[in-house]
Amino acid sequence: MNKPTLNPSVSYSFTMRLAYPNRIGMFARIVSAIGRHGGDLGAVDIVSPDAKVMTRDITVRARDGGHQDEIVAAVRRLADVKVVNVSDRVFLLHLGGKLAIQNKVPVTTRDTLSMAYTPGVARVCEAIAADPRKAWQLTIKSNSVAVVSDGTAVLGLGDIGPEAALPVMEGKAMLFKEFANIDAYPICLDTNDTDEIVATVKHLAVGFGGINLEDISAPRCFDVERKLQEQLKIPVFHDDQHGTAVVVLAALLNALRITRQKLERMRIVISGAGAAGVAITRILQRSGVRDIVVCDREGVLHGGRLPGLNESKTWLAQNTNPRKLRGCLADALRGANVFIGVSGPGILQGRHLKRMAPRAIVFALANPTPEIMPEEAARTAFIVATGRSDYPNQINNVLAFPGIFRGALNVRARQITEDMKLAAARAIADCIRPNELSPEYIVPSVFNREVVRCVAEAVQRVAIRSGVARKRT
Repeated sequence: MNKPTLNPSVSYSFTMRLAYPNRIGMFARIVSAIGRHGGDLGAVDIVSPDAKVMTRDITVRARDGGHQDEIVAAVRRLADVKVVNVSDRVFLLHLGGKLAIQNKVPVTTRDTLSMAYTPGVARVCEAIAADPRKAWQLTIKSNSVAVVSDGTAVLGLGDIGPEAALPVMEGKAMLFKEFANIDAYPICLDTNDTDEIVATVKHLAVGFGGINLEDISAPRCFDVERKLQEQLKIPVFHDDQHGTAVVVLAALLNALRITRQKLERMRIVISGAGAAGVAITRILQRSGVRDIVVCDREGVLHGGRLPGLNESKTWLAQNTNPRKLRGCLADALRGANVFIGVSGPGILQGRHLKRMAPRAIVFALANPTPEIMPEEAARTAFIVATGRSDYPNQINNVLAFPGIFRGALNVRARQITEDMKLAAARAIADCIRPNELSPEYIVPSVFNREVVRCVAEAVQRVAIRSGVARKRT
């Protein structure tokens, strides 16, 4: 199988501080060496020039860590060029963590101290003790979300533990604040036991208006979410499942507006039978799709593979694949209209896509290396989407979860229902006007601030109509 070729990315950008003789042609030699080894030159800053020695900071984007080392080594080999220092820009951004707590009320006088803390705070405590519902008005609860992980399924890294999961949870909390002005807190638990996770979250949930589960491995994630939903009266949302599913549906709705096809008539193949694959299957079926085939590493899921499947795959085998297909992923693609990949890198080649129906739609969402690179998929497919930010049509959960939680918190929803998720998907799709749609533009930008507002409003309306809202906005 051919290894996918990655482009240089800001996620592997670094800055070299170089010192070299201040004479004509030296800088050109450095740039040439970087270019010969496939580096993407970025910012160039003069640190300290003098008549004899020039010191510059040169920023470069690489494909991966090995490529970065290759570029630095090439520069080190240049005569008269000294590599003073190499700084990884991603690590610099994470130094000291990415979050901080900031007071809303400055504590600068005795009066403020007496009201914010003792003795004045005691009266507020007594009011909440008499009526616990007042915690929604008088504490941070009404605008807070816990981002909870056990570190067992982090990005594409797998089970790396709770400490190593913290940077991702911090990043998620940043997105909550940036896009929806929600105060979110990263909470990583040092246990993989489902019941211990449920009990811990249940006990700490009193201080939060919602729980966002993140990077918990399947099939345990299904039990954790279900049990918490049963025991808590606030929204519990596993974003790896439902955030991905909501944005996939939004993108597919817009893709079909371009191809003028009906969702109900689509033959859809999903690669990946984990959390995202199950959630995508469920939301598509709820939207009217009848023909879905799901594949795992062993091939198509079908009834003949029972009883050797876990609970979630058993459900997929029993509730998908109406034509009772068997075989591998390539076999499943024959005649398919849509491919959705939430699995692993480089599992498809262009020749496999040629088996699909005309005007095929390909969502290759494995990240950072998709199931097939977009440029290769585009030679055959009519519409291509990816999970990467450096290609058009990025399927990014940030289009969904900030607005979904914003809407749920605004009406103090008890839960996030399936209808609320469907409303969110339609709202995301509708953020692009019909005359703006194109094969390269089927989902809005993650920086489109209208998305959160539209999603929140749609979620609120459904929550109120369905009776899960505690208040009306």
